[in-house]
Amino acid sequence: MTGSASTGLVLVADDDAAIRRSLERGLRLSGFTVLLAEDGPAALRLLGGQAPHVLVLDVSMPGLTGTEVCRSLRARGDETPVLMLSALDEVADRIAGLQAGADDYLVKPFALEELVLRLHALLRRRPAQAPASDVLRAGPLVIDGGSRQVHHEGTELHLTRREFELLVQLVRNAGIVLTRDQLLDRVWGYDFEVRSDAVDTFVSYLRRKLEEGGRPRLIHTVRGVGFVLRVPEDRSGA
Repeated sequence: MTGSASTGLVLVADDDAAIRRSLERGLRLSGFTVLLAEDGPAALRLLGGQAPHVLVLDVSMPGLTGTEVCRSLRARGDETPVLMLSALDEVADRIAGLQAGADDYLVKPFALEELVLRLHALLRRRPAQAPASDVLRAGPLVIDGGSRQVHHEGTELHLTRREFELLVQLVRNAGIVLTRDQLLDRVWGYDFEVRSDAVDTFVSYLRRKLEEGGRPRLIHTVRGVGFVLRVPEDRSGA
């Protein structure tokens, strides 16, 4: 271990030995301490004795995929930031990873500099992700920041960490249109050019859960601008 000189401890799990060697060398030169795993089970074994600050998981590892590793971590309450790697820019793969609780997605081949920027973004936002231990209310929504529970008309909604953080931003700014760039910065922490379809993807997840059972829409799209949460009583600009 490099101790306090390290930018952070990153676990890289990829079944391609050449990619593992390349990422280990590049990430170490960028100031990270690096743990390596050749597949999903090895990653979970390492996680049993280590507490990395961020994970880089290949989507298509044999035996246990990166998506399955991520889902396993989230199921046991582990909220360590996860960046998924894939050799294919397939929407289905990206959505599966995000639904499993991943925080970001990068398609191979990629520049090491972009991976490092994304890891720094995930690490930078990590301490600020925990919302204040207060209760937010917007129409039928009640959000408890301490317990990270969300209730809609008394029914508890089960949200992923990223869905929760996105909803908190929209509720805190109820009635105010937030652009995709603002949401990327506040929820994902990106300060460089990145595809903003992650925002649209997570808004769709949130809508599905908020509108289950025929409940009215709360999150509205403002075409060409972004998204706004409007409680039913707020009919302005509808």
